[in-house]
Amino acid sequence: MGMSYEFWMETFSHSAAGTPNAASNHAVGIRDVATRAGVSPATVSRVLTGGPASRETRERVEAAVRETGYRPNLSARRLRTRASRTIGLIVSDIRNPFFTSLSRAVEDAAYRADMRVVLCNTDENPTREAMYLRLMQEERITGLIIAPTRATADRLETMTFDFPVVLVDRAGPTGAHDSVVIDNSAAVDTLISHLLGRGHRRIGGLFGNTSSTAQERHRGYAAAMLAHGLAPEARMIEPSAEASERELARWLTEPDRPDAFVGSNGQIVLGMARAVRSAGLAIDDDVVLAGFDNEMWTEMIGRGLTVIEQPVEEIGRSAMDLLFRRLERPDVAPCKIVLAGRLIDRDETPAPRAA
Repeated sequence: MGMSYEFWMETFSHSAAGTPNAASNHAVGIRDVATRAGVSPATVSRVLTGGPASRETRERVEAAVRETGYRPNLSARRLRTRASRTIGLIVSDIRNPFFTSLSRAVEDAAYRADMRVVLCNTDENPTREAMYLRLMQEERITGLIIAPTRATADRLETMTFDFPVVLVDRAGPTGAHDSVVIDNSAAVDTLISHLLGRGHRRIGGLFGNTSSTAQERHRGYAAAMLAHGLAPEARMIEPSAEASERELARWLTEPDRPDAFVGSNGQIVLGMARAVRSAGLAIDDDVVLAGFDNEMWTEMIGRGLTVIEQPVEEIGRSAMDLLFRRLERPDVAPCKIVLAGRLIDRDETPAPRAA
């Protein structure tokens, strides 16, 4: 919230009576307040409009306002600002059940905090993503949670926002923003170790080509295969069920193909399952599949499909916790929360979470 009515009335009274510290030869502006407080004009504006600031910073700005006799244009301030109590959520593909569940987790946490959520879907399109980022600025949201495309993740760290930003599922390259991710390398290593333990030596992989998460999983897959003296056989595709089905359908017709495949997200795994069935093959007897996201349909496959279950609700709650922390303490160092996935083996009792 902004400064109280009582604070402004007290300030105006001091100003009207004459303030010795105020400049006498020009109208006092926000830069005068910033100089007096030892902060930037943007910080002064943020404090005056109820934005995030530490108690110490807020007290320094309030003292500088009194000392300089600064009198803001309150009517303009009302037009420019509003206590929206709105969280922006930008995801890459709402059709992906992972992001559907994540959106629900964020909305639940926001509801408990008496806040609203504005949901935007980018379809992994950086241009569309940029449009929504502009929209968030125009709407003066309280904070943003975003699963960025690879292109945007690289640029986010050089961009300036009027609100805190938390990355989910995909962290930036240098960690300039708070983020919540899972340990992708450990998760893929768990999948590969599981398949090797079942006797599979030829393990192919289909990985999305638009996100840093898919890149991490691809690198983890390659490292795990090489660590066991095996050659990685990976193909990069659009991260959709349709693209996955087409690619695996072609792969299954090739001579000396792998007998096990790993997919980098739930939609890719779904496309793989469709391709196997369309080829007249049986999952488990002919081809074994593994990948990410313990979606409801995977339970119907049963044997031959192993997945890493991501702690989606915990990801959503943690992202909201980081956002609230950033609002209360805007100057603290960025925090990266790394969560563990859990191996779901349809042939056995679920194993402990991947380390």
